[in-house]
This record gives sequence, structure tokens and C-alpha cells, in this order.
Amino acid sequence: MANQISACKPPRRVGIVGFGSLGRYLAEQITSSSGSDLELAFVWNRTADVVLQSPFSSLALDNFANIKERRPDIIIEVAHPDVVKTYGEKFLEVADLMVGSPTAFADQETETRLRGAAIQHGRTLYIPSGALWGANDILKLATAGKLTALCITMRKHPSMLKVNEPLKSLNAGVTDAETVLYSGDVRSLCPLAPNNVNTMAAAAMAAHNLGFDVVQGRLIADPSTKAHTVTVDLTGPAPCPGADPMTVQVVRINPAIPGKLTGLATFVSFYSSLRDAYGRPAGVQFV
Repeated sequence: MANQISACKPPRRVGIVGFGSLGRYLAEQITSSSGSDLELAFVWNRTADVVLQSPFSSLALDNFANIKERRPDIIIEVAHPDVVKTYGEKFLEVADLMVGSPTAFADQETETRLRGAAIQHGRTLYIPSGALWGANDILKLATAGKLTALCITMRKHPSMLKVNEPLKSLNAGVTDAETVLYSGDVRSLCPLAPNNVNTMAAAAMAAHNLGFDVVQGRLIADPSTKAHTVTVDLTGPAPCPGADPMTVQVVRINPAIPGKLTGLATFVSFYSSLRDAYGRPAGVQFV
């Protein structure tokens, strides 16, 4: 009976905003046989010709003013945090929204606006775990008020980093030895590396009792690595006064193609999150 009900349920219509390597991967997965519970509603890219010259040209969206006509159930943004800042509220007027660039929320005004829009329109604002291992565990501790410290360290090859000044010049000078480009609060880092530290931003959203100003981030350029390595260091409560606190360290090593911003395993993680982004209450939810 359950299979019959599932078979009768219409597929969810997905709009993709951003058609880089990740957006293209998602479009291919949605239109493959394995994505039969999903249906592609539209694909938008800042450079429209990239979509028009692809197999998805018939689904190209040229103007966000026409989104409602495409009847999306969920929109997934994998473009740039500026797109979220500018159009996030408009997206939430017509569909649930999955934000692949949570560095946008380092801007407090953007976070406040989109949280409010989600509640106002009864929509779900999804944050995919992406490369963040243990996002729900961080969220549980934060909700209980037991999370006391969180630091995310990201190690990447210099060619995999797309950063702004002053980190850009520092990264350009990394040739033979690893260099710490940044160490400090995540809020200050996000505008400097908006495409590279979405994992840190997702962690700051999950660790909501600490937030962007308290969660720490370390960005390391390492010319010897061929992977994206994310280390999560978490501190929780002590079992009793005077005792050592609970600590957790998780290391995720994700093979990556040289020069690419997104590791290979993250593609699969995003698609899995998209499949799970269904039926959650209005407001911010992690998948």
C-alpha cells in the first residue's frame, strides 16, 4: 500500500539557480531514472548561454519574474550568496528554498529577512549539510544550550580557493608550504571567501546559540593536498563541576579535482539533501 501511495504522489518540481558543476550535476540527477520523484521545473544561470547550450535549454529561465509560471515546489540555489541576498525573499514567496550558499547569512540583515519570509509564507528554508559532518548533532547541542565552542578548519589546495583581498594576495604567494590564510570568527571570513566557506557558514547556522560571531573558522592553503579536508572541533558540557568538558573532533577528507571549488563527495551530499527536503515545518531546517 505504501508503495502504491508513493507511486501516485506527483513528483516535486525543482528549480535550479546556478548552473556550474554542482548545478549541472543536480539537473542530470533529477532527470535521470534515479530521480523519478523529482521533476526539473527550470534552470537559471547568470550567464544564460551556458544553459541554452546545454541539454536543458528548453527549461532555461531568463527572468526571476517568471518563476511562478514554472510552478516549482522547491528552489535550490547553488550560484552565489549575492543571489540569496537579492532574490531569497522572492523565491520563498513561491516555493521552499534550499540555500547552497549559506555564507549569505553572515549578513545579519539577510538572515533576519529570510527567516521572516519563510514563516510569513509558510515555506521551509533548508540548509544542506554539504561537507559538514554532524550538522544535526551540532544543532541538537545548540538547541539544548549545551554547545560551548565550535571551530571549523578547512584545508584546500591554493588553486581550489576563490578568495577576496587581503586573502587573495596571501593565497597567491603560497607555493611550497601550507599557510593559514585566516583564523577568527566565521562572520568576518564569509565575505572574504564567499564560495569556499559555506561549510563554516552552515556550522554557524546549526550552532545557533553561538552564531557567526562566536563560531571560529580556520582557512588553510596547502599546496601538497589533493583533497578538501574539513575538521570539526566541538566542545560541549562537562558532566559535573570541575570535570573536563565533552569534546568531539571529526575529520572529513573529500577528494577533489584540482582547481575545483566543490569536492566530489559534496555533489552526492547535496543531491541526498535535496531528496530529503520535503514535508518539514516552516522556518529553517537542516537536511
